[in-house]
Amino acid sequence: MAQLSDDCFAFGGPMMSVDDAVSLIAARVNAIADIETVALVDADGRVLARDIAAPLPLPPFTNSAVDGYAVRNADLPQANEEAFPLDGRIAAGSAADHPIKPRHAARIFTGAPMPKGAETVFMQEDVRIDESGKIVLPPGLKGGANVRPAGEDIPQGHVALCAGQRLRPQHVALAAAFGLTALDVVRRIRVAVFSTGDELVSPGDARAPSQLFDSNRFMLMAMLRRLGCDVSDLGILRDEQALLADGLKQVAGQHDLILTTGGVSTGEEDHVKAAVESIGTLVLWRMAIKPGRPVAMGIIGGTPLIGLPGNPVASFVTFVHVVRPTVLALAGGLPEPLLPIPVRAAFTYKKKEGRREYVRVSLRKAEDGTLEAIKFPREGAGLLSSLVETDGLVELGEAVTRVEPGQSIGFLSYANLI
Repeated sequence: MAQLSDDCFAFGGPMMSVDDAVSLIAARVNAIADIETVALVDADGRVLARDIAAPLPLPPFTNSAVDGYAVRNADLPQANEEAFPLDGRIAAGSAADHPIKPRHAARIFTGAPMPKGAETVFMQEDVRIDESGKIVLPPGLKGGANVRPAGEDIPQGHVALCAGQRLRPQHVALAAAFGLTALDVVRRIRVAVFSTGDELVSPGDARAPSQLFDSNRFMLMAMLRRLGCDVSDLGILRDEQALLADGLKQVAGQHDLILTTGGVSTGEEDHVKAAVESIGTLVLWRMAIKPGRPVAMGIIGGTPLIGLPGNPVASFVTFVHVVRPTVLALAGGLPEPLLPIPVRAAFTYKKKEGRREYVRVSLRKAEDGTLEAIKFPREGAGLLSSLVETDGLVELGEAVTRVEPGQSIGFLSYANLI
């Protein structure tokens, strides 16, 4: 398990910026060292543990990029079209059995190996066949056209996949192209998740009129699983300091990260802070972010703990900016910065300077083809509908105080946040 010192997250400032928080996590979380081998089909979403150098060039042999006719560069027509006798036929998957004859053309198909001596391929739609059956080739084609040289994509020995990459389908495809059947990956990060609060009950349990079904826990577990984590559902802990402390202490040594939701503010019924301080060390983050200012991080027996706000939108936003980089750091993953794409604002908005804010928006295409962001019509960090009925978040930096229609703003799609 990840073991951290009690003061590794110590921060003396009154309000931590989002960038400072991410930098602190990246610099001070120790990556776990456990490695396991998984079948290629199971590697998607895992963090690669070792560099992979190309064991063969890609493509492994020089081949045709099109259906057409292969010729030698020395025979390319210059000023006028010329007719060439046909010299063989090479299909994809078959061998080029003999060198091409001078002043001849070989019928060839996409992906088929080039015959020895041939260096250029004419596309079949650019040629014609005359009455004698010869292939008539037009002048002007550049030597080497429509050919994929061996190693054009990746040369043999090149480091094609780097340790720390969170594998996606395209990475799996590349490993398969190398003929690999299994990959060494970092074992899954083990995360314990629970909610806090007497006002919550789990779906399926009896709900009193004054209670809510717990939604945050299921949202966070789904997000963690998308990050490749092994998640333990610890249910709901009641608003009692002793119960909270006991629950945290029991799971600390068995997990790499503890994630809670709710109870991290400064109200009389928010007991997470006191519970953690009684069994470990907690630095309460007042992050300069909206929604989601109350975020807690601490250490219990060497295991990091992150406490997220209880409002679902605040929990979602702070997960993206605090939990996501923590999980990547624990897995030794390379940083995956969130890069907003520019869109045009179709709303007016005011905000405080010195705080980063995330506004829920939907996208539409304007008459001029530009993507426009439309703000969700209601405010409130407790509105789950605002996450369901929108496409993503607009990021408004600390220096921004106002947004006007027509202004360029940065958009983060939900699809890219985890």
